Amino acid sequence: MKFASIGTMGCHRSRFWDPGKHRPLLSRVALFISMAVPFLAVLPALSQTTPAAPASTPSSTPDQQPHGQIIFSRSADDNGQTTTTAGPAAPKTAGQPVSAPIATDAEREALTFTAFDLDVHLRPAAQQIAVRALLTLRNDGRAPLAHIPLQISSSLDWETIRLAGRDVTFTVATLNSDVDHTGQLHEAAIALAAPLAPGATLQLDVTYSGSIPQSAQRLITIGTPDDAALHTDWDSIAVDFTGLRGFGNVVWYPVSSVPVILGDGARVFEEMGEHKLRMAGAHLRLNLTDEYPHGQAPSVALINGHLVPLALTEPSTAGPEIAGIATASLDEPALGFEAPSIFLAVRTVHQATNTTLYTLPEDDFAVEGWASAASFVTPFLQSWLGQAPRSQLTILDLPDPDDAPFETGPLLVTAIRPATPDELDGVFAHALTHAWMSSPRAWLSEGVAHFMGTLWIEKQQGRKKALESLESGRSALALGEPASPGESPGQPLAQAISPVYYRSKATYVLWMLRDLAGDAALSVALRAYSPTQDAAHDLSPTAGSDYFEKLIEQAGLHRDLSWFFSDWVDADKGLPDIAIDSVFPSHTEGDNWLVAVNLSNSGYAAAEIPLTVSNSAASVTQRIVVPARGKATQRILMQGQPTQVQANDGTVPETEASIHIRTLGPDDNSGSSSSQPAPVQQ
Repeated sequence: MKFASIGTMGCHRSRFWDPGKHRPLLSRVALFISMAVPFLAVLPALSQTTPAAPASTPSSTPDQQPHGQIIFSRSADDNGQTTTTAGPAAPKTAGQPVSAPIATDAEREALTFTAFDLDVHLRPAAQQIAVRALLTLRNDGRAPLAHIPLQISSSLDWETIRLAGRDVTFTVATLNSDVDHTGQLHEAAIALAAPLAPGATLQLDVTYSGSIPQSAQRLITIGTPDDAALHTDWDSIAVDFTGLRGFGNVVWYPVSSVPVILGDGARVFEEMGEHKLRMAGAHLRLNLTDEYPHGQAPSVALINGHLVPLALTEPSTAGPEIAGIATASLDEPALGFEAPSIFLAVRTVHQATNTTLYTLPEDDFAVEGWASAASFVTPFLQSWLGQAPRSQLTILDLPDPDDAPFETGPLLVTAIRPATPDELDGVFAHALTHAWMSSPRAWLSEGVAHFMGTLWIEKQQGRKKALESLESGRSALALGEPASPGESPGQPLAQAISPVYYRSKATYVLWMLRDLAGDAALSVALRAYSPTQDAAHDLSPTAGSDYFEKLIEQAGLHRDLSWFFSDWVDADKGLPDIAIDSVFPSHTEGDNWLVAVNLSNSGYAAAEIPLTVSNSAASVTQRIVVPARGKATQRILMQGQPTQVQANDGTVPETEASIHIRTLGPDDNSGSSSSQPAPVQQ
């Protein structure tokens, strides 16, 4: 009797490992996690906030993919002895270790993966993985490529690389890079006989294997306490729980990236975002085989955030050396802004409103509270996003209650523990949004989820608290934005790679669109949004957001929003900087007053803001567009002598402050002015 198995490969080190280059920086751990799932910061009780091969030649056509085949096989004889033999796809060549990398950063940045066809074999009892991958790559650089660099975690080893049906020689260098939990990558570099021209594609057929135990080396190296580091970097292969979060946590599939370390500003997080943006349009096909110990079959499998059915084959003969086989597969036309991930676990399933929870036995008692929160929040999301979600939200219980949470699409991986209703309601307002609203664009996928989270705060605690939540992210956004478009291209929201843009700025943009279009029109646009149609328009790094813009303009608004999308989504022109230059109130007839307010904007992004004139008895609010690097005047008629003018209410982010108040004295234009970074009660 034979079952798929996996050989163990050693891993080599090179002198490129230099711990001295990783300077102590404990605060990076908190940043690492806060940038991953900031909405779970409201749940201190839930988590710590720390960071077989075909005989034919592979085709060069992306749609022609290989069928799965066993890389290794294991047999048990009549005496119970086991032997391991190589299958047709077993290793044939090995890379030549080198002390210095051959590939350059320019070559690494030029490669775009347009298709992955992965046969993944797991042997969790030994924490082992073996993969055969057919990769389609395109040269998106401006110069021909002499080398093709491919990287995997340093706990894995390259075995074979084939091009046009033939084995090719390659070198292997060990790179320092904290996009993997070991702090290192094994980079294979293939020297091409003929350079790959810009825009040209090729296919590689590769195999690699090794073990993925838990490792927090990258965090420990920068001075993080062991316990905190291990609760952050929990990725590993094990019988009861396999969690492989992908690039940025563990590089279990081939990538091409620029080496970065946690001690170097925000470069690790930017590289993570850049990598996901470049892969957003890639086709992912994955066949998964899990060789589990007898009687310990996994009960749930998730690939790239999607719940996939498991097919189980238990052996007819029990014994410690006889394994069962679990298989699952996923075919996804476009990855979207996600790192491919794999989760397998032994858990108990529970159903809730639009939600499926998989728990450890000791956490079953907490399910009732979580189910109640899902039921409570659902009507609110239905009012904005439609009656039924596009998919179920899946919540997977982490092995340790102190492990850091993780989310990808409609999957939330977190410790399922008791918490207050308010805490859980906030989590579900965000997490369930991903079940309703999926998008290959980060600013819509993450932005809408954070937007709905702030609307939930507004519904439950009032507008002031919601605006305070917005304000909490403005300072970091202002620091990240370029002072002027000429100084730096910044990050256009449509191609954003940093969370401060695709979360914080995106949330602001949706609040502004709410004011520009109205709740009803924005809701219609969100309901009508189709990720498939959006992806069909263009998912390249230079793509704009015409599709979503048209949805809003056609949702009963019939207003041209091109100026707004031009300044706030398709280009990064920084933030506006509004000022009240002067106020001229004049008494007309009766108790009526006409107030002329002159505004200026020293920023490079135009903004439509609310302008409010008030006194002790009344207030009048009108909206006004203040052009970039320009001025605007608004005249407002009101009853009673005005005593205060306020420009902006915190819904439009500005460089210095988002609320400007001019207090008027009895002598018309005299008085005092102030600017406030935090919202005020309305």
